[in-house]
Amino acid sequence: MKTNRRHLLIIGRNALAACAAGMCALALAQAPAKPAPAAATAAPVAAPVVVTLDTSAGPIVLELDAAAAPRTVANFVSYVKEGFYAGTLFHRVIAGFMIQGGGFDGNMKQKATHVPIAIESNNGLKNVRGSIAMARTSDPNSATAQFFINVVDNPALDYPSRDNAGYTVFGKVVDGMDTVDKIRASETTVRNGMPNVPVTPIVIRSAKLGR
Repeated sequence: MKTNRRHLLIIGRNALAACAAGMCALALAQAPAKPAPAAATAAPVAAPVVVTLDTSAGPIVLELDAAAAPRTVANFVSYVKEGFYAGTLFHRVIAGFMIQGGGFDGNMKQKATHVPIAIESNNGLKNVRGSIAMARTSDPNSATAQFFINVVDNPALDYPSRDNAGYTVFGKVVDGMDTVDKIRASETTVRNGMPNVPVTPIVIRSAKLGR
């Protein structure tokens, strides 16, 4: 028994000596590493949506920002898919401001729409030339189908604006600003009590997803 204890003591001293020589560190270094925790998966970013308006003045291609204004883009796309915009007019044209459409038919009769949507104007997008935004009444949450395209920079319409709401920008023109400028230059008149109506009707013949 004493011999066994002496033998164990020798083994213990040898083990300590081995650690001092760096062999323990080597053993630790060779131990399998624990797997690193998986990185958090980023939420997918909504891809832009392309819509083409075929108008009597020419085509206008829009790129809609579904990431910045998801509710507004979904609303606009639903009207596009339904064919709602076919036959509607650009009924309000102000050369130094914007062109507005999507609500009145060829007889200047306002079309029935779905329920209004909540405003998304505080999304970082600005009412700059070529941007598309939702038209509304004095109620910030009253936008339905009508929209406008800014023909100049209109910072006064940006959130928060004078009414602490502003106007929701939800995309931009990526092709067809020449068409927009052609509409902008239209001669206007008063029709059915409404000012700034083009003398020669500017008709949205169709609206479709894609180019």
